[in-house]
Amino acid sequence: MKIIETGIPDLFIIEPRVFPDSRGYFFESYSKQALEENGLNYNFVQDNQSKSSYGVIRGLHYQLPPHAQTKLVRVVQGAVWDVAVDIRKGSPTFGKWFGVELTEDNKRQFLIPRGFAHGFSVLSQTAVFFYKCDEFYHPGSEASIKYNDGTLNVDWKIEAASALVSDKDERGADFSSCKNTFEYKK
Repeated sequence: MKIIETGIPDLFIIEPRVFPDSRGYFFESYSKQALEENGLNYNFVQDNQSKSSYGVIRGLHYQLPPHAQTKLVRVVQGAVWDVAVDIRKGSPTFGKWFGVELTEDNKRQFLIPRGFAHGFSVLSQTAVFFYKCDEFYHPGSEASIKYNDGTLNVDWKIEAASALVSDKDERGADFSSCKNTFEYKK
């Protein structure tokens, strides 16, 4: 397992070792031990999966403490542009976003810790998206930032006319006024 730094503290891309042969391939999609050996200590308690079509944008979502979540995300089928925004007050990268393409072929994963808003856009005809969470979903703690917030200026890698966004995500808060109690810890 290869851990790749993103330039934003605590936000990592994870590349598994893939063992291809004439029958297909094998890889470990998750190893608590391998993450811990790299100083990444999480206790994942819930797995989620979604299927979306081309142009769908989901996000930018997060849960507030005490139900904040760390997510380990990957694509099982298709391709997405996955984005995390640092919303930790006092962080040297507060308000900065990082995006990575996750596909069924590259098998990359994205580790998004607490204190980040998260979203993705679907680049393929359809995509099956899978993620682990270290805290259970708690409806009363959910929050979101509008996907097209002008301050963040996220590039979703799809034309605005092709974007399919839920009513709920259209009503996300502006970054400047979003609910946010996260503090950066060195």
